[in-house]
Amino acid sequence: MVEQKNEQSSVAPVRLLLVVAVALVDVDNRILIAQRPEGKNLAGLWEFPGGKIDAGERPETALIRELEEELGIKTWDSCLAPLTFASYGYEDFHLMMPLYICRRWEGVPQSREGQALKWVRAGQLRDYPMPPADLPLIPPLIDLLGV
Repeated sequence: MVEQKNEQSSVAPVRLLLVVAVALVDVDNRILIAQRPEGKNLAGLWEFPGGKIDAGERPETALIRELEEELGIKTWDSCLAPLTFASYGYEDFHLMMPLYICRRWEGVPQSREGQALKWVRAGQLRDYPMPPADLPLIPPLIDLLGV
């Protein structure tokens, strides 16, 4: 029998940040990405729309709220399908980010927070510099939508 030691970790607790993201997919199977504007953390990088989940908020509710605030579009729980998630350790926090697919919404996505928007094919996503947490989300999108 092997005796196991119970060692206390000297590592400080990590702050967990919960955010939610969506791959809006248009009728041509293109995905909408947004470029983080100047003045924001990771400015200039491209990302999937979404944002922070407020305390007590469901991810779907947060995503619906963020899409209206950021892009001026409306969607519903029934139009959001979970696809995958990212778990990534930044220097001062750990990010957990579910990614949903959405093919139905009301309105035309427009930049409301100074971010550039672009519709791209799944196979082109790697051509755009993205935050490290977003990179593992690309292969499931390619698997689903093709290149």
